[in-house]
Amino acid sequence: MVTNYTPSGICPNNIEIDVEDGIINNVVFTGGCPGNLLGISKLVKGMKVSDVIAQFEDVKCGKRATSCPAELAKALKQIS
Repeated sequence: MVTNYTPSGICPNNIEIDVEDGIINNVVFTGGCPGNLLGISKLVKGMKVSDVIAQFEDVKCGKRATSCPAELAKALKQIS
């Protein structure tokens, strides 16, 4: 199932997530740092949603209260 999530407090303005049976098939960030976000997308492909949430939910970006990985975790919580 493909879902779009509008993140808050980060550079990307959309996260498209494809999850099937609790496994991440694909993640596409729109906006932000292309290399870093492509890296995150490749790292999480094939992972369990619960594992990604556990690893990413508390990641901060500098002084920001959130980060791209943390916003991905929030999105995954909403769709799981």
